[in-house]
Amino acid sequence: MHGQDFAADPNRIYDQLRKHGPAAPVELAPGVDATLVTAHETALRVLQSPTVFARDSRRWAALNEGRIALDSPVLPMMIHRPNCLFTDGTEHLRLRKAVTESLDRLNLTRIARDVEQITDYLVDQFSERGTADLLNEYAKLLPLLLFNKLFGCPAGIGDRLTRSMAAMFDGQDALRASEEITACLMELVSLKRREPGDDITTWLIQHPAGLRDEELKDQLVMLMGAGLEPERNLIGSALLLLLSDESPAGGASMLIDDAIDNVLWNNPPIANYATHFPLQDVDLGGVVVHANTPLVISFAAANSDPSLAEARRSRSMGAHLAWGAGTHACPAKSPARLIAVTAIERILNSLPDVKLAVPERSLQWRPGPFHRALVTLPVTFNPTPATRVAATVSHEAVRPAAVDQARLSASTPPQARPQAKKTLWSTFLDLFRV
Repeated sequence: MHGQDFAADPNRIYDQLRKHGPAAPVELAPGVDATLVTAHETALRVLQSPTVFARDSRRWAALNEGRIALDSPVLPMMIHRPNCLFTDGTEHLRLRKAVTESLDRLNLTRIARDVEQITDYLVDQFSERGTADLLNEYAKLLPLLLFNKLFGCPAGIGDRLTRSMAAMFDGQDALRASEEITACLMELVSLKRREPGDDITTWLIQHPAGLRDEELKDQLVMLMGAGLEPERNLIGSALLLLLSDESPAGGASMLIDDAIDNVLWNNPPIANYATHFPLQDVDLGGVVVHANTPLVISFAAANSDPSLAEARRSRSMGAHLAWGAGTHACPAKSPARLIAVTAIERILNSLPDVKLAVPERSLQWRPGPFHRALVTLPVTFNPTPATRVAATVSHEAVRPAAVDQARLSASTPPQARPQAKKTLWSTFLDLFRV
């Protein structure tokens, strides 16, 4: 599941795996074996049975026995952290309650306004060119900036966090990026304890669960991981569908909501995840899964299960598993969908003649066992004048987060370090005073 063949045509692989039964053995990465659930009914059984299938990856026998390389590319997505994704029982309920009740305080009208501002800002960066990569210059950066806003990041922390999150998702010095993200979020937690704000970080700090600093950091890491990659993939894949002239399901006549539902059914942004570890050997329809071995849910394969033919035809909202199910189901479905709808609607209105710059069949998908992600989404359109940003900020001052890779030496005294150039986040703060 880690090769280019899987990335290019995952449905062909899912069809082959179904021959084994409702679950099948797979290799997530070199040397990392798992069992993949491909049947919808079996996926629900696993997701809704937390007393049989645990999420705590400290049970992972192969990892505990030293049979998993510590530099394995899938380890960051599977190793235990004390957050909602990797805990069970009362500890999971305590952390989940803090997260869900903090997310419930989000104002959807305010989120839509923030997305509109960020959209206008990003479009200004490429509108005069007449060309853009709507994945890396738009769908990827929009959630990064939005989460900085929702977390209440000041310029200094937000710039570093944006740069490091972009580097980690792109596989650029992932270990160092992870360390920088941890440092940024610990600084943010410390700041918000001293200076509370109207943001998710403050709400988590103030929650009656009384989360420790390390727990706060891990919930923020989980929220960013669960929000950034899926959101950019949802926006990118839906835009591709709306701009497609090769697919009978897509095109300019398709409604944005329908495009999003189509993606959630057919190309869920997180295609395979929700790793469980059976507490004992379990028989899944004739496939025995041994205790303390990884059991991964294929949301994509479950959605395309032949038994769901009628639900797929009607696009029943409640049948697909793109949002998960059970006690670990996504707690932010409404905000996530609103962000995608607003982002897509805004850019299509800003660039009404936008079209794919290359044939759809030539687009590539990023290899990896967990996501369904485009590599790029190149488009063309009639150049349009930039608005507020272009009038006040030079091109040199506005640098995409993934481009600015400069690292200051830890041994250099702060007063001797050169002033870092502003990235997208600090420039956005300067312009919009948010």
